[in-house]
Amino acid sequence: MTTTGLFPLLEMGGWRRQTRPPPEGTQLDEKRISYHPSVRTVYKKLHDMGLSNVWDRYEAQGIGGDPDSRCRFCMGGVRCDFCSNGPCRADASADKRGVCGISADGMAMRMMLLRNVMGASTYHYHCEQTVRTLRETALGRTPFRVKDPEKLKAFAARLGLDTAVPTDRLALALCTFVQDDFHRRSDEPSRIVELLAPADRVRVWKDIGIFPGGVYGEMMVATSSSLTNVDGDYVSLAKKAMRLSVAMAYQSQLVLESLQDALFGTPAPHWMRVDLGVLDPDYVNILPNGHEPFLGFALVDLAREPAWQERAHEAGAKGIRVIANIETGQEMVQRLEMDDVFWGYTGNWIMQEAVLATGAVDVFVADMNCSLPLDPVYAERFGFRIVPVSELVAFEGVTDRVNYDPAQARAQAASLLQMGIENFRQRHRKVEPVRGLPVGQAVVGFSPESIVAALGGSLVPLLDAIKDGSIRGVAGLVSCTTLRDSGQDVHSVAVAEELIRRDILVLSMGCGNAAMQVAGLCTPDAAAKAGPGLKKVCKALGVPPVLSFGTCTDTGRLADLVAAVGAALGGVPVADLPVAAVAPEYMEQKATIDAIFALAFGLYTYVNPVPTVTGAPRLVHLLTADLQGITGGVLRLEPDAAAAADGILGHIEEKRKGLGL
Repeated sequence: MTTTGLFPLLEMGGWRRQTRPPPEGTQLDEKRISYHPSVRTVYKKLHDMGLSNVWDRYEAQGIGGDPDSRCRFCMGGVRCDFCSNGPCRADASADKRGVCGISADGMAMRMMLLRNVMGASTYHYHCEQTVRTLRETALGRTPFRVKDPEKLKAFAARLGLDTAVPTDRLALALCTFVQDDFHRRSDEPSRIVELLAPADRVRVWKDIGIFPGGVYGEMMVATSSSLTNVDGDYVSLAKKAMRLSVAMAYQSQLVLESLQDALFGTPAPHWMRVDLGVLDPDYVNILPNGHEPFLGFALVDLAREPAWQERAHEAGAKGIRVIANIETGQEMVQRLEMDDVFWGYTGNWIMQEAVLATGAVDVFVADMNCSLPLDPVYAERFGFRIVPVSELVAFEGVTDRVNYDPAQARAQAASLLQMGIENFRQRHRKVEPVRGLPVGQAVVGFSPESIVAALGGSLVPLLDAIKDGSIRGVAGLVSCTTLRDSGQDVHSVAVAEELIRRDILVLSMGCGNAAMQVAGLCTPDAAAKAGPGLKKVCKALGVPPVLSFGTCTDTGRLADLVAAVGAALGGVPVADLPVAAVAPEYMEQKATIDAIFALAFGLYTYVNPVPTVTGAPRLVHLLTADLQGITGGVLRLEPDAAAAADGILGHIEEKRKGLGL
């Protein structure tokens, strides 16, 4: 196994009390666990075993089970320990400031800006790996090929490159162009943003001083500004956050998804199996997990070869399956048809321990994001191998490592498959699996191109449906999943159902997308839950009321689609469109910069739970009121799903009225 003696180490570190069996008679609050019955089934097993898990650890953080009763300064975002004079606490009502003199508003916005730097940095790491993979592929050094040369050509044309050259030369020129732009200083305007963003947004961003330079320059300015005694002005810090978010959305997100389309195929609608029942313990199950799909694609290609399936049979397995997880899984399911090898998708990050506790996993392939630090304990207990495949990822006690290298992707995939076959013999003999978990289905693979294709080749049917009121508007659900306020995916599913009931079409991305898929909202049958207008459109087109639009990195792609809708309506500015950004269960740093971008883009932006800025009244007023007259964006908070949907519909109806619809 890959771990040795972890349980004693964890006990010494204070985990003993969290791994004891629960007190006799302990009752489980199922709502606090998860929306999904499959997860609740496995969680009960973990709970009864006394094995540390995300749900129990969450409850242990609260006081009396109420997480909001923790430190009011931390909850309000007005606590700072950046220098040795701290930790400092600020109180805006009494003008109590940090030792350096920073206000509560400056303290809260500075911390939000740093969270945004972390989110932008991680998005851009993924982007650079994508550029690296495309470059190596163009040089003939990887097992991949440019699967969609027309997408490569179309994207290159938008950036003004000469497309009348061979595909490999065009790919290399595109890689050079984007990387040159990434490295512009912050005072050198980004060509990518200039060429890809809507003209009305470019004007607004330049007018208010948030048009960015290169993403690296923006990250450096943002981080340097957050040093003690540098920038204490919450407005200045907010502008730097928006500059960074614009750079990230176009240079990181839109670039990486466009290049991944070129490499692995532009998403098109197809069916996919979902939920924990996709894990059959009688197979060798390899689970790529995280946010970067490169080795995931290589694993599927290799596992489809008969020779590898025969090796699995020789080990006593029915075969090898590659099972998709988290955002790596979303990238894969968007582009790959399910078959006997690429079998299905489990779910989002918060159910990871439930996935591992099924006893059906052989190799957990951990790339750059969303692998839990306690996973090695599960590897020891449930008999699988955990293998980091990114230089970013590390676990205590884990010695296996295969850092992704595009030129070695086939050999690395082969080593992971071989690990799985070897592990199967032990795991299948020693671990009692959970069987009979449910399997659902979802339609996945929507993108700007496939949406247009589903509409018959143009946006006209969608625009007509919006104009005649069948569809009142569109909500981009860009969400994570969190246990705050409610159980896993409970609030996300509730908000989505309330939106489609009000005839609002939902495009779903991120970990929240898994919630929609497993909850059955990404099937044509879900039209039964929609309002009469949306139901009519869904039935006419044969599409679900919630369109599976990919991962959190697809935020930039969504901005592109929104801009296309505005252009098709005759040049309507983004801020005047009947659209909204929706994050019912945001969780981590990537989500915060997505929300800041939505505000800079000019969108009504609904988030839940309440972010840690409530101790900063002027910052709250900027985000919830003043910003609407600056960028057109506005932040809205609401813990009740129906009330949140009413607020979104109210905004959409106001925009419809402004357009004369």
